[in-house]
Amino acid sequence: MGQKIHPNAMRIGVNKSWKAAWYATDSYADLVAEDIKIRKYLDSKLANAGLEQVVIKKYASHNEVVVKVARPGVVIGRGGSGIEEIKKELSRKLGSVIDIKIFEVKNPEISASLIADNVARQLERRIVPKFACQRAIDSVKNSKLASGVRIWVSGRIKGAEIARTEKFQWGTVPLQTIRADIDYTYLSAQVPNAGTHGIKVWVYKGEKFGYDLND
Repeated sequence: MGQKIHPNAMRIGVNKSWKAAWYATDSYADLVAEDIKIRKYLDSKLANAGLEQVVIKKYASHNEVVVKVARPGVVIGRGGSGIEEIKKELSRKLGSVIDIKIFEVKNPEISASLIADNVARQLERRIVPKFACQRAIDSVKNSKLASGVRIWVSGRIKGAEIARTEKFQWGTVPLQTIRADIDYTYLSAQVPNAGTHGIKVWVYKGEKFGYDLND
């Protein structure tokens, strides 16, 4: 049929929360542009820290940015110097007061964002998708914290002339069950001599009712 919807979008308000918690009656486009600047900066700045999620909250006096990373020590730096540098840079870019809160990812082995990032880094080192994805799936299985995982890699795999999609799955991933806690992400990897590869990851963590803004 071809109709698709983002697995996180269809669960917002059920067991997923918003990644941008603010309200505006005017200048909406400018505020969205601010969010994009913040996310792009953090994506590049915290690439080595295992960035999982960024939640932006806007208040009358300041902006609050909640960041979840696998390696918080990389972000914080010695004596908190890393956070202060990020605050100053974001405040300079946006011209407003920025408050940053850093949280550690509790179970990085079942985080879709971190799994996709790990697979992307391996593909960029010319590792075959089958091996990279199987390692990630084995890690999820060994954690015993998820009920299923699905990884799709699309592109000119192994430098082939015609692009294709390789699919790997373990367990169950009930995409049409609204109460299912599905963690989903999409990333792209620049593979030498093989162009851009798209990576999609779904992780099923069981059923969940309700949500928290910092989830």
